[in-house]
Amino acid sequence: MTALAIANNRRVGVIALLIAAAMLGLGYAAVPLYRMFCQVTGLGGTTQQATQAEADVVAVSTRMMSIRFDGNVERGMNWSFRPEHSTDNVAVGARDMAVFLARNDSDQPVTGTATFNVSPTQAGKYFNKIQCFCFTDQTLEPGQEMRMPVLYFVDPAILDDPDTKDLEQITLSYTFYQHDVAG
Repeated sequence: MTALAIANNRRVGVIALLIAAAMLGLGYAAVPLYRMFCQVTGLGGTTQQATQAEADVVAVSTRMMSIRFDGNVERGMNWSFRPEHSTDNVAVGARDMAVFLARNDSDQPVTGTATFNVSPTQAGKYFNKIQCFCFTDQTLEPGQEMRMPVLYFVDPAILDDPDTKDLEQITLSYTFYQHDVAG
């Protein structure tokens, strides 16, 4: 093999290695990039997170909206989890609080992580959570019961969006998944 052929083979090998490394990097970056995209756009019913200061400047509308709450646990997780009230009527833009009730029905401490979504999915970008149990893992001791609040508001911009302006009800749904804590 000539020196030129060896140099060409090396160059092709390095390029292939760089392409493979770039593809691997994009594979690892895909999940956080998709999560950020969903949070910005509300895609897939992803809600928004707002600060108390941001909530303080939201104008409250006279338009009322029904908010439906749903609570679930993954199969095999020995918890009971449900909303204290299944629906609430709120003025668009007004802060409100929903409470979910959780109980560990097992004889072991269990840590859970809550995932959430909003439906219809178009409403996700207008549903803002100020404070939520879903922002952190929750650990319940055997038999322990806990009240888990969610402080939220619906952005009045929902009334200006042609896809959501006639919306009468939003569903906020949570599912708890057991989180294995290595000790």
